[in-house]
Amino acid sequence: MRLDSAHLDHARKVADAILYEGYLLYPYRRSSQKNQIRFQFGVLMPPAYRAIDDCEPSASQTECLIECPDDAEVRILVRFLQLQRRIVYGVAPGTGEMRKVASLQVDGSDFTAWDEAAEREQQVAVSVAALLGEDSNLEFHAGPGEAVEDLTDSGGETAGRLVRQWDGIDGMIRLHAERVAGPYHALRLRVRIENHSAPAAPLRSREDGLRQSLIAAHSLIAVPGGTFLSMTGPPEWAVAEIASCVNVGTWPVLAGPEDCKDLMLASPVILYDHPEVAAESAGDLFDATEIDEILTLRTMALTDAEKREARATDPLAAELMDRMDHIPPEMLERMHGAIRYLRPVGGPAPAQPAADSMPGWPAADGEPAWPGADGVSGWPAAADGIPTWPPGAMTELPVPEPTAVITDRPSVPWWDPGADASVSPDTDHVVVAGVRIASGSRVVMRPGIRRADAQDLFLVGREATVQAVLHDVDGQVHLAVSPDNDPAAELQRNHGRFLYFSPDEIEPIEPAGSAGAPG
Repeated sequence: MRLDSAHLDHARKVADAILYEGYLLYPYRRSSQKNQIRFQFGVLMPPAYRAIDDCEPSASQTECLIECPDDAEVRILVRFLQLQRRIVYGVAPGTGEMRKVASLQVDGSDFTAWDEAAEREQQVAVSVAALLGEDSNLEFHAGPGEAVEDLTDSGGETAGRLVRQWDGIDGMIRLHAERVAGPYHALRLRVRIENHSAPAAPLRSREDGLRQSLIAAHSLIAVPGGTFLSMTGPPEWAVAEIASCVNVGTWPVLAGPEDCKDLMLASPVILYDHPEVAAESAGDLFDATEIDEILTLRTMALTDAEKREARATDPLAAELMDRMDHIPPEMLERMHGAIRYLRPVGGPAPAQPAADSMPGWPAADGEPAWPGADGVSGWPAAADGIPTWPPGAMTELPVPEPTAVITDRPSVPWWDPGADASVSPDTDHVVVAGVRIASGSRVVMRPGIRRADAQDLFLVGREATVQAVLHDVDGQVHLAVSPDNDPAAELQRNHGRFLYFSPDEIEPIEPAGSAGAPG
């Protein structure tokens, strides 16, 4: 069965972003201190590097589960960057000899020494039946080499030379498969990527090790006609098997569009299932955790001299500078104020604070008469306790109709909570599942599916203490919490830094009817 080429193209866009994640950091100049330590993600060092630092591995491992027949085919595409050193030579005055220089200017263009990177790919395909009978091991080798490029001036004379050199890389892709127990007989697939490179000279630094490293190593795993199981939201029967999968240095997620089931991306960075490149993005910015609009505006604000240095640093930086110089206004507008999600029309509003902190709304028994006034958002809960969303259009926020007109609310600066006596983060409370939640209450964190940060997966089920109940300018409630048993929590509290959740993203530890801290 064939793999949908559109699905693969879709997944490769995300894989390309991973390949260059952190490759070159703003302000994209060689002289920038940030660019002295590059390549932070998915680096597989040669084994000899362990003598210097054992924190960076020489192998990665991905394990995942697939529903597929024995006659299906497993296809693996391993991708990584290989470092190559760019050396600049200039013509010595008088002698005409080529001499190594730090930088060279030819007819107004600058050329500097720099470590570039070249894309590399390795492919392997094997049937499930063959894998069940015997493991498959593919050795690969990218030999050392050198490329020379002469630089000529406007008169046709040779003014200098660029020499690109790279070391050899040896590696191995190991595949193992087995059927798991149970009625569904899913296939557990293991993909190991190993760096077997043996440097000719002893390694003395990380820079030495990078020359024979697989950088930003990741893989696209396809089983045409098969169905990969989500590692973060598997069916109930597969929860235990998914939990037993051992992934080292990779985070496997379902890849391609939402309807794609036969493709998985084993990423060196944490992602969610079916990751997307933002539609508003004008192109790669190469900066880890990039924020398109901010980086774009800051790049556009570089001086001409800074842009010139960036262009001389790396060809990708030169392309970025050219793109930023000609970005149309409508592209900038697309980056600003993009809304990723909204609550469904007609759905209940989130939990709201007690009536004494929101005057003017009708109340019963001292609690506000909001839709879903039992203190939760009103969404039906999934088996794991995380709220689920009902189907329906997601276009605008529901606004409850007040039964009284508020005329006596004081005119206070919205940006100064201290000026509004009706708001008190230390004493306000909110009711969740019948439990009064206030500062000092202990809760279980249940980040919902609305949140875009995959790091939140590490918080699910962990206990925390509420530090404050906060109100935003739209009347929504947010809980500031500190994770329990976190060595950094006290330091974060001292700096006023907390995690923030809506009331439907926490679960009370106290039983219904208990009263948290006094309000």
